Amino acid sequence: MLNIGKINHLQVVKSVDFGIYLDGGEFGEILLPARYVPAECSPGESVEVFIYRDSEDRLIATTETPYAMVDQCACLKVVAINKIGAFLDWGLLKDLLVPFSEQRKPMEVGNAYVVFLYLDGETDRIAASTRLSDHLSEKSFYFKPQQAVDLLISNRTDMGYQAVVDGTHLGLIYDNEIFQPLRVGQKLRGHIKQIRPDQKIDLSLQLDDQSTRNALASQILDYLRAHDGTTTLTDKSPPEAIYKTFGVSKKKYKKELGGLYRSKRILIEKEKITLLSQPQEPSSPWRQDKKP
Repeated sequence: MLNIGKINHLQVVKSVDFGIYLDGGEFGEILLPARYVPAECSPGESVEVFIYRDSEDRLIATTETPYAMVDQCACLKVVAINKIGAFLDWGLLKDLLVPFSEQRKPMEVGNAYVVFLYLDGETDRIAASTRLSDHLSEKSFYFKPQQAVDLLISNRTDMGYQAVVDGTHLGLIYDNEIFQPLRVGQKLRGHIKQIRPDQKIDLSLQLDDQSTRNALASQILDYLRAHDGTTTLTDKSPPEAIYKTFGVSKKKYKKELGGLYRSKRILIEKEKITLLSQPQEPSSPWRQDKKP
């Protein structure tokens, strides 16, 4: 079965001067223009192609791979706007349309937006939408807390940043969970922080479990040992400085400093942190040599 807007493996039917025709099943023969035809390609062979509609709405094949396919999200740049919508560069000769009705807010030439690609059920045309919540679920019934996921930052909100989760859902990273610069279109790894009672997804950029905390504690102690036992990076330091050195949020850094202080591994002063030498444990009397 032919999948418009996705990669297909189609059999060569015949060769012509301007390309080859491929077997599109119920859709008939589909042209692969000569500039895309692999060397020594002959009838009967199979070719891997992407199928879409050209400027005259004819199905056409290409061996080029677009930046995104149907049912995928991507951050794409607006190259033109006309009376029917905005057009995006998606790596193919024909630009990708975002109808005005599918724009969450008016798009501008030169700006990049995270969009969802879909196949119009009436026209079989590939189009895109910035109305992500119309195409992706904001509720989850199978993600689990602390699960690692791929994130695509989609837009800024009043509470933080919305992100596409594993290409299928939408989640939120709250401002107080953000400890590094973020931008729309950025891809990064993150974690499911929690699934709220309404089934909506809260995200975190770092996993907060015991192994992570132990690793951070060791990192802080190693840093102190490498810097003569002191650092001016205190719990009052800017979040940016803490992230640059340890790659964690100020909240997590302060929490780990507190743990090290309570275990008497460090001394916290107003302007510096000092590594405390650990007292030597007394030798066991049972290990001393004794004369009878």
